[in-house]
Amino acid sequence: MKRVTVLAGLLAGLLVLSLVLLRAVFGTIFFAITVAYVLNPVRTRLVDHGLSARIAATIATGLAFVGAALVVLPLVVVLYIRRQDLVDFVRTVPAEVVVELGGVRYPIELATYTDRVTSALGSLALDIARAAPALAFKLFLFVLLVYALLIRPDEISAALLRPVPREYHDVVMSMHRRVKSALYAIYVLQAATAFGTFLLAYVFFTIFGYDAAFSLSVISGILQFIPIVGPSIVILALAAFEVTLGNTVTALLVAAVGLFFVGFLPDAVIRTQLASLTAEMSGSLYFIGFTGGILSIGIVGVIAGPVLVAMLAEAGQLLGSERRADYSD
Repeated sequence: MKRVTVLAGLLAGLLVLSLVLLRAVFGTIFFAITVAYVLNPVRTRLVDHGLSARIAATIATGLAFVGAALVVLPLVVVLYIRRQDLVDFVRTVPAEVVVELGGVRYPIELATYTDRVTSALGSLALDIARAAPALAFKLFLFVLLVYALLIRPDEISAALLRPVPREYHDVVMSMHRRVKSALYAIYVLQAATAFGTFLLAYVFFTIFGYDAAFSLSVISGILQFIPIVGPSIVILALAAFEVTLGNTVTALLVAAVGLFFVGFLPDAVIRTQLASLTAEMSGSLYFIGFTGGILSIGIVGVIAGPVLVAMLAEAGQLLGSERRADYSD
């Protein structure tokens, strides 16, 4: 027992040291592990259809690369290549808006805020250009790690399960199922809904004649990952923008049609079709995990927060089941 305790302490110490030394790429490693977790069933199905483990892992890794590219490239296009569209759109905001309440006119100065936004967009573009080599290396590391994890997943899972006492294997498997459900809720359900939102938003913004239709559509798709708020905030902001221009009828149309086609329809159609894959991940748990995670540890918290909350919920259920079993005895 003393030897086991020493080895467990050594493992914990090495984990802490690894987190310190690898903190610059911790997010990349974390995302690679979670993506491999989700793609392992795809790799298994390909092997069952007669492909070799190496080819199946290569195909699954290719899917991961395409998925990462679909997330990163639109952001790069919007924030760097087509940033001028956003700048031109922001500059169409009036320098001053007058609000009348009770017969009193209140001028609201907007020029300062628009100048700050345009300046921030320019600075962000330069930051992206400077970070391009590091981003390329992290993408390479991401693909390499996903492939390494998918080439022999059974050996990895067996190695992780081996130090756990046999009587706790059921606990580990319960956590595995909960984590799998949470990751599917984030990667499959949210990503599919975000992509559907992007397509519908692009059609909507194009029909209404917005020059920055692509950029606004990308932003709407990204906001689909933020619970409660979602892409509706873009629609409401555009409606308010139309009001400042005096286009009341257009504002009402943008709000009514946009909230339905961009804010409601992707959730109603796509989430309904894929709900069976993520039945254990409730919206409230996702909201708590997402908000707490992203505020605490940044972008990694988008995934880590909901997963941790899901594991906490599973631990509570396991404890409750154990207590009920004790009472019944």
